[in-house]
Amino acid sequence: MDGFLAALVLSFAVIFVAELGDKSQLMALTFATRFKPVPVLIGITVATALVHLVSVGIGYGLGATLPTGWISLIAGVAFLIFGAWTLRGDKLTEDEKTKAERTNGSAILAVGGAFFLAELGDKTMLATITLATQHGWFGTWLGSTLGMVAADALAILVGRLLGRHLPERVIRYGAAALFAIFGIWLIVEAIIELR
Repeated sequence: MDGFLAALVLSFAVIFVAELGDKSQLMALTFATRFKPVPVLIGITVATALVHLVSVGIGYGLGATLPTGWISLIAGVAFLIFGAWTLRGDKLTEDEKTKAERTNGSAILAVGGAFFLAELGDKTMLATITLATQHGWFGTWLGSTLGMVAADALAILVGRLLGRHLPERVIRYGAAALFAIFGIWLIVEAIIELR
């Protein structure tokens, strides 16, 4: 149990610090301005748990890496599309607005899918792989997942506060700009890796 606790604490601390200011924390902030906090946090948690499970599997069992260059390229293009879609904006009818407030499934899927793609090959995934090569897989998985969710929960709180005080147009332009930045960031990472 001592090894488990050490892996848990170390993984939590390393991933929490690595996540501060990371693109996925900025994504959490962006999503929190558009969706309710609980579906955003659920989407982040599910995606993070899955990515970090893959990470510890690689680090602990296989000692290999995923072909992250192509994944980053696809994710980057997807984020540019998300940015354009956000910039275009959508209008909800009152009936659609009522349904959206009751149904959180689509927000969970949108956030979870975006986070899953963004985290594949990210520094937190690579850090989790590295930690899992030296520590037990379960403590590393649990600690890294909790560390990332905690850091992104901070971003959700900030996003909700901004969403209450900024006009919708500013939020839409800001979100579109952040998606474009994430997309360009991922594409540049992919190009560097694929060279």
